[in-house]
Amino acid sequence: MSKGKLAKFADMDTYANVFQYPFSVMEQVVFDMRGHWHEQYFKNQNPIVLELGCGKGEYTVELAKRYPQMNFIGVDIKGARMWTGATQALKEGLGNVAFLRTNIEIIDRFFAEDEVNEIWLTFSDPQMKNPRKRLTSTYFMERYRRFLIDGGIIHLKTDSNFLFTYTSYMVEKNQLPVIVKTENLYAEPSGNTQFSEAAAIQTYYESMWIARGLNIRYMKFRLPRTGMLEEPDVEIELDDYRSYHRTKRSSLTTAK
Repeated sequence: MSKGKLAKFADMDTYANVFQYPFSVMEQVVFDMRGHWHEQYFKNQNPIVLELGCGKGEYTVELAKRYPQMNFIGVDIKGARMWTGATQALKEGLGNVAFLRTNIEIIDRFFAEDEVNEIWLTFSDPQMKNPRKRLTSTYFMERYRRFLIDGGIIHLKTDSNFLFTYTSYMVEKNQLPVIVKTENLYAEPSGNTQFSEAAAIQTYYESMWIARGLNIRYMKFRLPRTGMLEEPDVEIELDDYRSYHRTKRSSLTTAK
């Protein structure tokens, strides 16, 4: 671990807007603020929105600045990255943003029933080899149901054709209500307010993907609390890369 990372972790230990509870810690302790984020941290009853896999937190911070009437929590396990957004939020005095460093697999341990209104999944790892790890899989949808309001909103913004196609099949298979959907967000007419929410914020890496010629795909759908969820059983063409400037390792062309 570099000195830079150590310094960032030391900073975050003192940050009032950062809560660090990786899986190893959660084995021994209970998160007391579960069900009490409104009164104990945000000091208001405004809707809570999560960004899962927030990385550096730039999207979380920009959402908080754009929608001051809402509360935002960026979630990721990579603390050194999260430091960037957490530091910016403190410097700018953004009281409607917090960061939670933990494993998303245990996200339901931090929020009580009906405590969250919306979830953003921005450029999540498509996990082409492991359906269970995809943040739009039914495995995770069942966890989101434990704290998301009934019919709460999920946003997916991605450069991955694989993840977008998989999610489309998952949504269709389970008849989840789609609000808006596009395979090329920035080709939509600028006056179309249905997509302005997703198009208004563009991260550094997103601009790199666009420059590389990749479409940015966006879907906004609701997650009802009731009904059995089933995984789609369909072969999907794999992306020819894993992340920016990194080609995929597998020789396979499709996966479920």
